[in-house]
Amino acid sequence: MKKRFLLCFVSFSLFNANAQEAFKSDSSFFTPKDSIASRLMPSIEIIAVRAGKDYPFTQSMISKRTIEKNNLGQDIPFLLNQLPGTVAHSDAGNGFGYTGIRIRGTDASRINFTLNGIAYNDAESQGVFLVNLPDFLSSVNSIQVQRGVGTSSNGTGAFGATINLMTNDVQPDAYATLSNSMGSYQSRKHTLKAGTGLINNQYSVDVRMSALNSEGYVDRASSDLRSFYVSAASVKENASLRLNIFSGKEKTYQAWYGVSEELLQTNRRFNSAGTEKPGDEPYNNETDNYVQTHYQLFYNLKLNKKWNFNAAAFATTGEGYYEQYKANQRYSRFGLPNPIINGTPVTRTDVIRQLWLDNFYYGTNFSFQRKDEKRELILGGGNSFYDGNHFGKLIWAGAGIPKDYTWYNLDANKNEQHAFGKWLEKKGRFSFFGDVQLRNVSYNIEGFRDNPALPVDKNWFFINPKMGVRYSAGKSNLYASYAIANKEPNRDDFEAGAAQVPKHETLQDLEAGWEMNNDRIKLGAVLYYMRYRNQLVLTGKINDVGAYARTNIPVSYRTGIELEANIKIAEGLNINSNIAMSSNRILDHTEYYDDYDAGGQVADYYKKSTLAFSPGLVGNAVLNARPAKNLELNLVSKYVSRQYMDNTARTDRSLDAYFVQDFQVNYRLPVPQMKSIELILQINNIWSTKYTPNGYTYSYLLGGSVVRNNFYYPMAERNAMVGLNLNF
Repeated sequence: MKKRFLLCFVSFSLFNANAQEAFKSDSSFFTPKDSIASRLMPSIEIIAVRAGKDYPFTQSMISKRTIEKNNLGQDIPFLLNQLPGTVAHSDAGNGFGYTGIRIRGTDASRINFTLNGIAYNDAESQGVFLVNLPDFLSSVNSIQVQRGVGTSSNGTGAFGATINLMTNDVQPDAYATLSNSMGSYQSRKHTLKAGTGLINNQYSVDVRMSALNSEGYVDRASSDLRSFYVSAASVKENASLRLNIFSGKEKTYQAWYGVSEELLQTNRRFNSAGTEKPGDEPYNNETDNYVQTHYQLFYNLKLNKKWNFNAAAFATTGEGYYEQYKANQRYSRFGLPNPIINGTPVTRTDVIRQLWLDNFYYGTNFSFQRKDEKRELILGGGNSFYDGNHFGKLIWAGAGIPKDYTWYNLDANKNEQHAFGKWLEKKGRFSFFGDVQLRNVSYNIEGFRDNPALPVDKNWFFINPKMGVRYSAGKSNLYASYAIANKEPNRDDFEAGAAQVPKHETLQDLEAGWEMNNDRIKLGAVLYYMRYRNQLVLTGKINDVGAYARTNIPVSYRTGIELEANIKIAEGLNINSNIAMSSNRILDHTEYYDDYDAGGQVADYYKKSTLAFSPGLVGNAVLNARPAKNLELNLVSKYVSRQYMDNTARTDRSLDAYFVQDFQVNYRLPVPQMKSIELILQINNIWSTKYTPNGYTYSYLLGGSVVRNNFYYPMAERNAMVGLNLNF
């Protein structure tokens, strides 16, 4: 894999050698710093992934200053938690370690995440594991979130949203920042970042190092996180070249199992991880361990007054495992015969296992852009390759198994090629938009840990068109769009067996919006209708190896309205609010649960049901006050209505509605010989509300009655973080 990585970057460097030579002879070498920074062409991530201001898509922008004020160590989903229809959750209960996000009820595996335009979703699970990017926010300059299908051209299908994080802004002046924060549950973040600014009006280097630790709200849900970021660039008026290298290392004690409904009332911080080990103390290394490193190379060239060329090469390496103590395991589970000990066959033993993943993801993206006052045309494409090696080790066993025995070793490969075209035409007050993406995906799996004799060899070809129109009338805008997205199944979906091969999913998204903006008030409204064909959901049905797998359902939909209002009440007093109301339904749905009395499964039919984890109402509000110069106060409020943990809309398998408020104080003090000192105090959940934004459920029939088992991921009661930023 290392050889392929080097080959990928060497070939790309040779491809751009002539362009690099052009840097040396260009007469604009002595252009002032601010002039260069303001006139550089946008990078590939802007052109290919982000929606422009004239595009007919629902979007939100988060600025660098907003990120800085809220970056005390909690992960990216909690920064985005105030966006319409968004719900963030955390395994550890305080935003450190493993976190998750849902937008319009869709989880991260259906949200297209990109880092500088490079796809970040895991190639196989399509999930987003932000714990592998500790404190990445400290290097981010801006974030764009498009709700719905949007216009993203790279990465997996966007069935709920597209989130693009950008780090590639040019910083003209030298800077240094030392950030420290600490708070409840022994949580702390230490960040040092610095940049040279433009050296000789052309070169720049930016670096960051971060360390985060937390004991977590949930018992033993600790996090030990490290990361670095390095970016070197050569920038000119007509061309730029940038290399990013960033890496994250995480070690988290597992808190994946949730808290049972009974314990939630008496011991809501309970963690069952590691408790299979005999004795009074849980296994002390029931941890998840992973290192992920990203390499990104960007080249931008202004061909003439109208045409730009952009290219990127990327590679991501990842290696890690999670370790578990498993009691009373059958030898046959590991492909071993029962040993004879003291003349007696032994069928079971305790083991400590490590489930490993060693993967390599690499590829290229490119685009050509033609732009003038009336028209914009973008043509581009790319390819990516994923090699994933899944294997398991037994590092200890009670008897009969050699140390470091490997009981499975299975490879997976996933390749993708895509091409796209975008067209924007301005006619008077109208902007007409069209977009089509062609995507070819090949996926090969040797087998699965619990079903090693089940190979997968699949190929899909998707056509994803989008179209829309925007009308601008002074301070008001109207827009409408229609888009189709297709998405391949995840790795786990194929483990259902040869008789239950999953189909790909298709989404049709129709959106219409209105925006109004003046000096004192900004209003927005969005209506949407998202209709799914063959959406994959958990139905309780078991697969060939007895595991619960997602099943295609023929018809489901989401429809709703999102309202936003930013109002200047008085000088120094503002309120920013939004509310999302939706209906999220499955038509003709069958739910299954195990029958322990008679064997097999029982099926319940629902003519119309509610999609899991899709609240009908999500509301956010921020009351912002500036009572004095450099002093800012924020009261942050959030309401989420009832969420169902399965697709039956039963209240006995649901998460209660909740309302929480946070309070933040930000004081920025100018200091001689420095840019500023910034003090931040954030009190989360000021009323100590006991709430749970995430969970899971399963049921079975026993003794003639249906037994339900609900598990929850509780969030912390009142907790606080204090931050100090020294800006030089």
